[in-house]
Amino acid sequence: MAQGMKRLAKETAVYGVSSILGRFLNWMLVPMYTRVLASTADFGIVTNVYGWIALLLVLLTYGMETGFFRFINKKEEQEPIRIYSTALFSLGISSIAFILLLLPFYGTISNTLGYANHPEYILMMGITVGIDAFCCIPFAYLRYKGKAIRFAFLKLLAIFLNIALNIFFLIICPWLMKHYPSAVDWFFHADYSVGYIFISNVITTVVTLLMLLPDMIPGFRHKPDLQVWRQMLRYSFPILILGIAGIFNQTADKILFPFLFADKEYANEQLGIYGACFKIALVMVMFTQAFRYAYEPFIFAKNKEEGSKKAYSEAMKYFVIFTLFIFLFVTFYIDIFKYFVDKSYYPGLRVVPIVMLGELFFGIYFNLSFWYKLIDQTQWGAYFSTIGCIATVSIILFFGPTYGYMACAWASFCCNLLMMLLSYFIGQKRFPIQYDLKSAALYASLATILYLAGMLPKIDSEIIRLVYRSTLLLIFIVFTVKRDLPLKELPYIGKYFQ
Repeated sequence: MAQGMKRLAKETAVYGVSSILGRFLNWMLVPMYTRVLASTADFGIVTNVYGWIALLLVLLTYGMETGFFRFINKKEEQEPIRIYSTALFSLGISSIAFILLLLPFYGTISNTLGYANHPEYILMMGITVGIDAFCCIPFAYLRYKGKAIRFAFLKLLAIFLNIALNIFFLIICPWLMKHYPSAVDWFFHADYSVGYIFISNVITTVVTLLMLLPDMIPGFRHKPDLQVWRQMLRYSFPILILGIAGIFNQTADKILFPFLFADKEYANEQLGIYGACFKIALVMVMFTQAFRYAYEPFIFAKNKEEGSKKAYSEAMKYFVIFTLFIFLFVTFYIDIFKYFVDKSYYPGLRVVPIVMLGELFFGIYFNLSFWYKLIDQTQWGAYFSTIGCIATVSIILFFGPTYGYMACAWASFCCNLLMMLLSYFIGQKRFPIQYDLKSAALYASLATILYLAGMLPKIDSEIIRLVYRSTLLLIFIVFTVKRDLPLKELPYIGKYFQ
């Protein structure tokens, strides 16, 4: 493994502490939600609101995070703090403006979305989104400065706080209400469980903001550069379009689903089932996110060096290998993963392999997407995502009323596959990179054969079934180690396999 790949692997491992472990811990809230909330419809409300939060977060960051990395690596040594200051002021002003504009209209918006009885859901959503959008720049600055440990610490602190608040409101308070009502009845309402999930988010984002203040002070001490700000906006605007289309590809199912059925209660029940089982596939997203945190600054910095294209190709190969392993791992052990949700959600388990393959395609698309960012032609990302968005919405609207959430799962699959193919073929003409397609095809073929061999035979005994699939997974691991990934080359643990 080349030196650059070792560095990328190490940073991915560090950022993975906050990203993978953090998402895993949040993921562990799912079994609690599916068992504590009154019905699948309640979890459907949570899924729907979180879908809107994800979309608004992209809108309010408007590509500035990627623009920050591009410009802070492009300027001279004395310029980085000015770039940071400019991005910080830009996101700060826009986030405050968003929250102020929401205040007079959150009641109307809640009526439109079907939450007329709880308009405060929308207000809490707006506050959370506004603060999170602003905080993305201080977190990006920590990544630029190589402060991976502090980055991981703050991310994990926020996650542990959010989990603690959820457990307090959804587990501890109901127990106290039953045994010692006087201790909590002055603030706690037993039938407000969904609302307490959003309250926990608001408290967490405020605490995160306060913890980031020391990292913001250097940026606030310098004046923003208006000329640089205009240049960053011009660079970032196509990324905004790309981001909106891209995130809508991932959240359109959660946002549009309630509008597909006249019976809103039924829609929320089905969305809750889909949303809970979708969370099982989150393992793929965990790795992709951790890889992205290290890969984005690595790519822009590596662009200055010779042989950078070879590094991109190697990174893609290892990404494909690990994502295929994760796909096999989750699908082979679905008999274990299913216990993370209540039995009432089991009908939705069939979406897991489809969603995971869609996320695999999206991860490859993300890696491919750097060709247009490096040559400052980010409009291509907007084109690809817009096409994917049109495909996603079309499939959901056309097939959703008939096939329900299965149409949503296949829409994600088709959209990400389409964007991946478009980015690859057009990218090879404008910024050609010699990817190791032979290895990708070999690993994809092996994973397909092993998956079919593991899932098609009907084995009634769960223990025998797990042992059989574990053997197949071991075949994939041994093949990978023998061909491309000697254990001694792995970061941190490699020294034990000399």
